[in-house]
Amino acid sequence: MSKYRSSALVKVKERTRQPHYLWRGIGCVMMIVIPAMSIAAGVMTIDIALEQGYTIPYQLLGRPELPAIFYRSSGLMTIFGPIARINNFYAYAAASFIYMTLMGGVLSFVYALIYRLVGPSTYGPLDAPRPNVKVKTYKR
Repeated sequence: MSKYRSSALVKVKERTRQPHYLWRGIGCVMMIVIPAMSIAAGVMTIDIALEQGYTIPYQLLGRPELPAIFYRSSGLMTIFGPIARINNFYAYAAASFIYMTLMGGVLSFVYALIYRLVGPSTYGPLDAPRPNVKVKTYKR
C-alpha cells in the first residue's frame, strides 16, 4: 500500500474460482478421447510390428494368466474373463500406456503454450511495478 495513493480507488473485478464451463467440457471429452485413441494406436502398432517381424519381448506376448482365485470366483471371471481372452494383452496395454503418456504430454504442452500467449497477465492493477535494478557481475 502506497503512502499517497489509496487502493480503494482501483476497482478490481472479482473472478470466480471455477474454470470456464467450456474448459470443463473439453477436459471431460479428452478423458474419453485420449485413452480411446491410445488404445487404438497401441493395438495397431503391435499388430503391424508383429506382421513386419519386429521383435517384441516374449513376456508381453500371449494371453494373460490370471491368479487361481479369479478362476474360482464367477464374479471376478465375469469382469476379467474378457481380458483373459485377449491375445497379446500386455503388449497392447504397454503400447497404449506409452501413447497415452505422449498424447497427454503433448496436449499439456500445447495448452500451456496457448495459455501463456492468451491468458491473463501475471501482474494485476494492485501489484507494484518491477524494480529497475541492474546487477553487475562481481569481479575481484
